[in-house]
Amino acid sequence: MTLDLGTPLVSLSTRDAPGVDLPGYDRSGIEVGIVHLGVGGFHRAHQALAVDELLRRGEAREWGICGVGLMPGDAAMRDALRAQDGLYTLVTKHPDGRLEARVVGSLVEYLYAPDDPEVVLERLADPATRIVSLTVTEGGYNFDQVTGEFDTTTPAVVADARPGAVPTTVFGYVVEALARRRERGLPPFTVMSCDNVQGNGEKARAVFSAFAGMRDPELGRWVHDAVAFPSSMVDRITPVTTGEDRELVRERFGIEDRWPVVAEPYFQWVLEDRFPLGRPPFEDAAVQLVDDVEPYELMKLRLLNASHQAIAYFGWLSGYRYAHEAMADPVVATFVRDFMDREATPTLRPVPGVDLDGYKTTLVERFGNPAVRDTLARLCAETSDRIPKWLVPVVREQLRTGGEISRSAAIIASWARYAEGVDEQGEPIEVVDRLAGELVPLARSQSDDPVAFLRNRALFGSLAEDPRFVEAYLDALGSLHRVGAHATLEALVIRAPRPR
Repeated sequence: MTLDLGTPLVSLSTRDAPGVDLPGYDRSGIEVGIVHLGVGGFHRAHQALAVDELLRRGEAREWGICGVGLMPGDAAMRDALRAQDGLYTLVTKHPDGRLEARVVGSLVEYLYAPDDPEVVLERLADPATRIVSLTVTEGGYNFDQVTGEFDTTTPAVVADARPGAVPTTVFGYVVEALARRRERGLPPFTVMSCDNVQGNGEKARAVFSAFAGMRDPELGRWVHDAVAFPSSMVDRITPVTTGEDRELVRERFGIEDRWPVVAEPYFQWVLEDRFPLGRPPFEDAAVQLVDDVEPYELMKLRLLNASHQAIAYFGWLSGYRYAHEAMADPVVATFVRDFMDREATPTLRPVPGVDLDGYKTTLVERFGNPAVRDTLARLCAETSDRIPKWLVPVVREQLRTGGEISRSAAIIASWARYAEGVDEQGEPIEVVDRLAGELVPLARSQSDDPVAFLRNRALFGSLAEDPRFVEAYLDALGSLHRVGAHATLEALVIRAPRPR
């Protein structure tokens, strides 16, 4: 028998899906307290899971989640979740091949904003909505990579700031809803960023108040001063769902799920405890509530996220297509660990309660998890939103202190080589990046002008003017062209053996 998640939950039992952990709570009385913008795989493997855990404990029934899709591509998520009453299967894939399946029930409503913007605005303005959370990707914050300032010239942003505009951007929806609450004498909801942006709470405060100021300077000041923007660090590797994953859920667990989620076992969420209108008891769902998120955030961005970039382009150019395949190569694994130890770690602050050596060892194990099958294509995508935020700050700090930079320079060079759009066998590479139209021609001009890619100040600031960095970058880029990615890695590993 195959269990269809479109069937009402009250009719389901463990007999319908043996080995599947079904929510045992009554979903009919759950109230929406959180509106989440940008429902994708990560949110459903992370924040929605935490709320589901609380609901299973008999807690947080006033903190159900309303998911909102803003982008045209979110229509598919609308269709999948509505057909299943918000239910979906989360499959945890362990390194030893063991699988755990859980049906998550914390998403009690889903709204697709283009269908009816007014319904979304009123859900946000509803007094019951006390938290608005975000996973809108690193690029969704619309700030200049060099200055850090909100880009007020983006056409969609300009359109949303006009009087009476029907919003299309996350800024338009959030600020219009906050303005309505202010006019109605309601306190503002808390805006909780869960994206991989350094200082994501303060960055969210800056961009939303800047947009509000475009509409009305007084509104901008009120958003800046009155709205809480707690910072967070979230961590769980969640690959893109594939057709194979859907088939696995169907064949292994007997569940017909239009959009399941797969994830690794590791789960971490560190959250600044600043919620004026209250919050779910997240501490009961393994969330770390702290006063200062930054040390944890820097640890994750510079060790996990930047290391993903270390794997991605060198791995792809070396012929690998999955992260675990690349990490099974001792040369790749050694390079990644060397980057963590010699270049990223020196830029970190002390992290309370964390053994950094143990954390890095765990990262290497996580990257090598063959069950997760995290694709290098995913890690290579949208790099212009990633390397400037995760790796360039490491470079700048190491240059300031006189630290090592050869590996960081090589990672950036590997991106420049990848962005040429042709691999070492002459096969085309699909460069998935919002700036691909600008970056690919720059990369292809490197034979005549080797520093062309690096001169993009919006991505790299003044790095092209630093002689020490340029020397290391050109050394790596030249090697990539002469001998290829794997030989370049071998030389880097041999040239600087790890200290013991």
